[in-house]
Amino acid sequence: MQTEFAFRLPRGYVDGSGQVHREGVMRLSTARDELVPLRDDRVRENPAYLSVVLLGRVVVRLGTLTDIHAGVIEDMFASDLAFLQDFYRRINAEGHTRAQVTCPSCATAFAVDLAGERLGES
Repeated sequence: MQTEFAFRLPRGYVDGSGQVHREGVMRLSTARDELVPLRDDRVRENPAYLSVVLLGRVVVRLGTLTDIHAGVIEDMFASDLAFLQDFYRRINAEGHTRAQVTCPSCATAFAVDLAGERLGES
């Protein structure tokens, strides 16, 4: 059973030294991962903070960083946060990172891997 999933952030996390980290790994969430943040004072004061604390628990690596916590997630670009929220939902609800999509022009259905490279990236 696969419990860890690789991803590539759209923009990347910029650390204190200016290094950009885009490649990462997220593990499957446990019941504890979803319950512990509910006791966090930051989440009690602002329920929107729940995803930040939760992602800080399940992202196990980001580039060369292995100490991922809510503070790291807080400092990400909004597009990367949205990507991680969607990625979390996909791997925990569906168990994979592939999604069925349909081309709006020709109506052809195909699968895309949300963890991989984005179209047009080099």
